[in-house]
Amino acid sequence: MEYSTQQVELQISESSRQISEDDDTNQQQQQQQQQQQLPRRSNKHYGWWFRIFLYITFLLVGQSAATLLGRFYYDQGGNSKWMATFVQSAGFPILIPLFFFFKSLKKPASSSPEKPSKSSLFLLYVFFGLLLAGDNLMYSYGLLYLPVSTYSLICASQLAFNALFSLLLNAQKFTALVLNSVVIVTISAALLAVHSEPDTSTKLSVGKYIIGFTCTVAASATYALYLSLLEVTFKRVIKSDTFDTILKMQFFPSFVATIACVVGLYASGELRNLTAEMNDFRKGKISYLMTLIWTAVLWQICCIGLLGLIFEVSSLFSNVISTLGLPAVPVLAVIFFHDKMDGEKVIALLLALWGFLSYVYQNYLDDSKAKSSKSEDNEANITH
Repeated sequence: MEYSTQQVELQISESSRQISEDDDTNQQQQQQQQQQQLPRRSNKHYGWWFRIFLYITFLLVGQSAATLLGRFYYDQGGNSKWMATFVQSAGFPILIPLFFFFKSLKKPASSSPEKPSKSSLFLLYVFFGLLLAGDNLMYSYGLLYLPVSTYSLICASQLAFNALFSLLLNAQKFTALVLNSVVIVTISAALLAVHSEPDTSTKLSVGKYIIGFTCTVAASATYALYLSLLEVTFKRVIKSDTFDTILKMQFFPSFVATIACVVGLYASGELRNLTAEMNDFRKGKISYLMTLIWTAVLWQICCIGLLGLIFEVSSLFSNVISTLGLPAVPVLAVIFFHDKMDGEKVIALLLALWGFLSYVYQNYLDDSKAKSSKSEDNEANITH
């Protein structure tokens, strides 16, 4: 009996050792898997930040340079509002090589979400294209009747509109800092509205200044709605996570907007005056053509960056980055177009920067909170 009890005790001790050894090996395997996953996650993280940096560069460079070229077109003798609208969307053919490039990189997905029907996509493209054409036309009127420094500062009001539409359509949280940003940017635009005396550099009447101001504010509101609706379309309708999706949402609406602008050129009679406008352009015919071509190219580069930021982050974040170009455009306008930078514009610029920095700080707090919550979840998974 004593011998049998000793055997039982030995078997129990050996089995407990095996269990503890198995637990140790399982823990070691889990640690090895976690160590292998860390560089993959960091590589994905670095790749995401590289894409964000690239999109921001596209947006800021394209927006600033295209806005200055648009003002240059008017200053040198251009007067066609529909042509200025046309070049904002007509550069879409430069996106065609990118379709073939990203199609070659596309990997077959094991389980893809249900795609919308072709009729639904067609209606989406037509809707966004017409909305884009109307928005670009209002921006063209604003750039014609306002100094480029005033125009760019009023465009900051789209941040306030986008925050409102993001709250209504995208379930964006409205914190104190976001509210502060919206109020400050709105005051900045209202300051320019109260200062309704036009600059002597534009030589325009007060009535045209008011028209330009009204069109720019309306265009900013429409553009904010356009961005929020794009975000809703990406997340709820298209449900795709490829850059090919971004290209399509830029290519086809731009095609529709371009057709609408061609119709507008015919209907307004401005098409008959384009030859005379090119001949009378102060810098010459070649400069006229190059101004239109590069304006079209730069707007497409800007839109790629904009849609990329909407796709990767949110429409409100893309609008905040767009507002980041505010300090550059008025300063460049003073240098190249000799716009007046009086006290009202300086105060409006400082207020716009204050509103922008408030929202950037809120994004920083949200990002830090998300990272801390993820790290806590990872620690909880490791302990369990």
